[in-house]
Amino acid sequence: MPGLTSLPPFPNDVPTHPLLIVDYQLLLQKDEAEINKLWKAATELGFWYLKNHGADDEVNGMFEMGAETMALPLEEKMKFEQGDDGMSAGYKAAGLVATDATGDKDTAEFINISKDDALAWPGFVHRTYPSTVNARMEPTVIPFVRKSLDVNAHLMEIFNEKLGLPAGSLAKFHTMEIPSGSEARCIKNPPKPEQPPQPIKVAIGAHTDFGSLVGVFPSYLVVGFLSTSGCVMQSFLHNRLGGLQVLPPGYTEWHYVKPIPGHAICNIGDSLAIFSGGILRSNLHRVVYGALSLLTYHTPPDSRFWCNSPPPREQSKYERWSLVFFTRPGNTHELRALTDESAIIADAVAKAANPETYNTGSTAGGWFARRIKNQRLKNRTGPETWAASRGTEHAPLVK
Repeated sequence: MPGLTSLPPFPNDVPTHPLLIVDYQLLLQKDEAEINKLWKAATELGFWYLKNHGADDEVNGMFEMGAETMALPLEEKMKFEQGDDGMSAGYKAAGLVATDATGDKDTAEFINISKDDALAWPGFVHRTYPSTVNARMEPTVIPFVRKSLDVNAHLMEIFNEKLGLPAGSLAKFHTMEIPSGSEARCIKNPPKPEQPPQPIKVAIGAHTDFGSLVGVFPSYLVVGFLSTSGCVMQSFLHNRLGGLQVLPPGYTEWHYVKPIPGHAICNIGDSLAIFSGGILRSNLHRVVYGALSLLTYHTPPDSRFWCNSPPPREQSKYERWSLVFFTRPGNTHELRALTDESAIIADAVAKAANPETYNTGSTAGGWFARRIKNQRLKNRTGPETWAASRGTEHAPLVK
């Protein structure tokens, strides 16, 4: 596996934001207090820790696959590159996407493996993959994808009931029969030793996730679990090293999310926020390295927030690995608030400051492709390209 067996501790003198800890096994037992805790987390910040998720074995194998893939020669990896036309599946080299409206380059490389391709193996739906992925498809990738889908499906059942929707309403947007942007992602970020105060280097720019649910599993330096973004429903992230930051509602300073061993960090994505009429929250987050943050994430490009928090100290000297699963709706489904199926959602939209946000006029596939395509630096024409890549964090909504 990538990383080290011993890591420096997360520093105790940087701004952190507390997350609620949700026990997945208690959710399976229909524990009312635990269900209410999940609901509180999903509707207020949109992030929480998930423990006892039962995916540790699958996660370990995926990190090994990621390390084997990243060790391939760049020339070989680039044969499977995502491209600039809005496809997410495949390899992405560092420096090919923007992290803000100025066009600053990202520092992460990763491999995305489509849920559709994994479940169609030995065939494929979207594309083929490097030999290191193919060799682990049956023993590693497919079990991880199925486990992630199972966990996210159970969480969506809980949200479905809390939103007053008919049984199966959210599930019908996430069937196996309709191709989607759901995918597993293994990410490698380079070390970034602490420097004198200067603008922070953003590995992955400020964003809401594209789909429904997201889960991340970081290894050694960072562990992550499950997710649904792009138009993601929810995500799970497991970190041993710091780097993930959130911008809580009403705050102007970024806060670190402290990694807890054995815990995934989960978050709601754009599609679930839209389906729920904003009741479920898709919150801004990013991954950083450096000492001082000056990040443009709104339009116009002079809308900025300063983050006076230092980097995760000694942890910044190590490679940061993370593993994510994004659960996204089927590509052909319309992204709109389900006001005709739930009085609770209809009331939320009626009271919303920007109700048009929840009638996107876009399909899930179109929403996802727009965001991916406009992040690519090759497609950049100016700050307006960055604006066109944004999600529910922007109002009026960029369609």
